[in-house]
Amino acid sequence: MADQHTPRSLIVSLYGAHGRDPGGEPLPVAELIRLLAVLGVDAPSVRSSVSRLKRRGLLVPRRTADGAAGYALSEEARQLLDDGDRRIYPDARGAAEPGWVLAVFSVPEAERHKRHLLRSRLGRLGFGTAAPGVWIAPAALYEETRHTLRRLQLEPYVDLFRGEHLGFTATAEAVGRWWDLGAIAKLYEEFLDRHEPVLRAWSGPESHSDEDAYRAHLLALDSWRRLPYADPGLPGDLLPAGWPGGRAARVFADLHARLREPAARFTGRPAGRR
Repeated sequence: MADQHTPRSLIVSLYGAHGRDPGGEPLPVAELIRLLAVLGVDAPSVRSSVSRLKRRGLLVPRRTADGAAGYALSEEARQLLDDGDRRIYPDARGAAEPGWVLAVFSVPEAERHKRHLLRSRLGRLGFGTAAPGVWIAPAALYEETRHTLRRLQLEPYVDLFRGEHLGFTATAEAVGRWWDLGAIAKLYEEFLDRHEPVLRAWSGPESHSDEDAYRAHLLALDSWRRLPYADPGLPGDLLPAGWPGGRAARVFADLHARLREPAARFTGRPAGRR
C-alpha cells in the first residue's frame, strides 16, 4: 500500500514529533497551518482535520501563554502517543517477551457494531487470527492492548490470556496462518523504495535546509509509524528468510537520528524522541 499522507495523519505525526511539550503548551493554530503548508496541506484542510481530532477527544482547545488560539493533546492522546513510541522507535521496544497474549471475545448480536470495532482495533494493534473469536499477538503487546480496550470501553467483552504455543503445528508454520506475512513484507519494501533514496541524499555532501529536514523527517515518520502496527514484532526465528523489517527499521532510525534536530529548529518546538 502506497503512502497516504492525509492531513489528519500528518497532524498526528506532527504532535507526536513536536507537540508533546512537558508543560502541556498547545500548538498555536497559526503554527499548525504554517507547518502543514510545508507539506502541501492547505489551511481549510488543517482546520477540518483538527476539528475531527477534537471531536474524537484527541485534541483540546487551549490558549497559548500569549493568548493565541491553539490545541493541546488530551490525556488520552498522550497515552496513545506514549504507547506508540514503544512501537515506532526501535530503541524503545526493549527485549522481546516470551510467549503470547490471547484475546478471546464474545459480543452479543444486539451489539454487533462493537464486534466490528473490536476486530478492527485488535487488527490495528497487530493481532493475528488464531481461530474465530480468538486473536493472538506476542506477549509484549499486552499493556498496549489493555490500554486500548479500556479506552474504547470494550473490556467487558474480552478475556486476555498469556500462554505458549505447544503445537501441534510448528510455531513458524502457524504464524503464517495467523498473519499475512507477505503483505507485511510488502509494506516494508514500499517504505524502503520511498525512503532509502531519501537517506542516501542526506548521507551525501549536499547541503540541506532545516525546512528540508522537517519535511523529510515528518514524511518518513508518517510513513513508518503505521508499519510497527501492521507487524506485531514476531521473533526473528519465526520470520521468513530475507525479512525486510530490520532493514526498514534501520533506515527509519538513521533518518530520525539525522533529521530530528534540524527539524526541531524549523518548528521551534522541542525535538521528539531521541
